[in-house]
Order: sequence, then C-alpha cells, then structure tokens
Amino acid sequence: MAAAAPLFNPAGFDVELRPALDDVRAGRWIAMRELLHNTSTWASWTSRSQILAAAAAGGDAVEAWAQEEPRSYPARMMRARVEVQRALNAHRTGDRDAESRTDRARLACEHAAAEHPDDPVPWLGLLTLAQVDSSDEYHRRPEHRIAAWEPPLPAGPWGLLAAVLKRDRGSREAWHRLLQALQAYGRNTSDFARWVSSWAEPGSPLAVIPLYVYADIYRERRESGQLTSLFWTTAPVSYYTRHALERWFPHADRSSWSPLDLNYLAQALYSGGFGPAACAEVFQAIGSCATPVPWRYVADAPDRWQEEFLQARRRCLNDE
Repeated sequence: MAAAAPLFNPAGFDVELRPALDDVRAGRWIAMRELLHNTSTWASWTSRSQILAAAAAGGDAVEAWAQEEPRSYPARMMRARVEVQRALNAHRTGDRDAESRTDRARLACEHAAAEHPDDPVPWLGLLTLAQVDSSDEYHRRPEHRIAAWEPPLPAGPWGLLAAVLKRDRGSREAWHRLLQALQAYGRNTSDFARWVSSWAEPGSPLAVIPLYVYADIYRERRESGQLTSLFWTTAPVSYYTRHALERWFPHADRSSWSPLDLNYLAQALYSGGFGPAACAEVFQAIGSCATPVPWRYVADAPDRWQEEFLQARRRCLNDE
C-alpha cells in the first residue's frame, strides 16, 4: 500500500482539534469553546490554545466569543493568546503598531494570570513576548534579563520560564519559547540546547531541542554561503541526533507527541546518513503529518519541501 501523501495541518495528530480549527478559520467559535471545555490536561490545553490562536489571530472568532460570553475565562484566555500572536505577527512584518500590540498582549496575559493563577497559558504568553524585546540586554525589560540557572548560559526570561513550569512542569512550549527569546537576542543557543538535552528524562521532547538549534544554524549558514556538505554528519550534530532517537522517540507518549519533533528528528536522521534502519519507524510515525520546517531548510528551494520529505521517506522506507 502506498504511503499517505504529506499533508500539513497545524492540528497534527489531534483529530478533535481539526474541526474546531476549521470553524475558527470560518469565524465560528462554538466548537472551540466545546473543545476547550473538554480538554483535561495542561499539555492539550496549551497546545490546542496556541494552535487555535494562530488561526484566530486573523479573524474575530475569539472576540465574538468574548462578547457573547463575557464571564467565560477560556474566552479571555484565548483573547490573551490571540493578542500575543498578533503582537508576534506585527513585529515580524514591521508593523508600526507592533509596540502597542505588545503592550495590549501583555496586559491581557496579566489579567488572565490574575484571574486563573493555576493556568500556565497566560505565563506562556508573557514568556512568548520576551522574544520581541530589545536585543540589547540593558534595554530589555527586567524580567527578560534574569540570570540563567546555570553559568555560562545567557541571561533571559528565566523567571517567566519558572512561572510556567511551576504550573506545568512538563511544558514543552515553555522551553521552546525561551529558546526563541535567546535566539532573538542573538545569543549562542547551542550550549543552552545541549544543557537542556543533557538532563531530559527518557521520553521528554526536550531531548529534541538541539535539533532545532542545528537546523537553524544550517539555515543561516546556507543563506550566507558558508555551508559545508558534511554539516549533518559532524560529531555534535550526529551525537544529538542519535541522542534524540534513543532518549526521546522510543519512550515518548505517542498520544501527545509533536509532529514538529518527529519531522526534525526524521530530517536529521536522513540528512545525517543514519539509514533506513534508524529512520524508518520515525517516518512511519509521521504518516501524512509532514511539517514545512525543517524540510524547507534542506530542500533545493523552500517551496519544494514536500518533494524533499517524500524523497527522504521513500529512501528510508525502501519504497523507491
């Protein structure tokens, strides 16, 4: 039987999220409310709210919900998520209102955090906003230049990270948001990623974080013409690829793993020459849930990422 064609959907493996996401894109909010009402874990709560917010940021579904049910905390939480996403979008596009959008998002997160102190999402919002602060440490907000927990790791929003982890110890998003902030500040994040990976428990997606850093380094070097063809087979990259394969993949909770983590691992295994024996099961786990990154970093052209994914999958599954 032929393998499923790659189909990028932000909902990934969360089949319950897909219809709610479609409704949000169409400007409807009832399915979103029902989905969040029936979400029982912080992992799903954070993941679903983030994906829904990314889709809702371009419309008014969340505003309609908040207007219809002004006392609903989930509606206000989603409003904070959406405001954060809009602030990110504004900074990425150079919008002249970016700073005011950031202030609005921060205020929405602070209000949500005060209303529901146990919810990690408002704190994730505040942590996310750290990446749009100044790259100059001395011009950053005080909470964005806290000393790292271990030297010589760079200063950053470590207190906000701690606030999230206090509420959701296993938050995957929190560590990725901290990584994004450090990258935005222009800091060398390799040591940070290796440090996180070194103490990640078996099955923890934190073991995959170095692969995100290496993929970004690869992208930067390729864009600047400084790339070497052996990048993915060099000692540190190869070591942390195998580390993720052995430390995370076989022990992961398959009911909640991230398609992004799977795709980053599959790409590193394929590009690193690990061969079908190592990468076949990872590609089988991905199924049709391919993600544009990191494949667009290694494809002949970014818009040919699906071709790159399909070629890698055929070779690893011996389907050629």
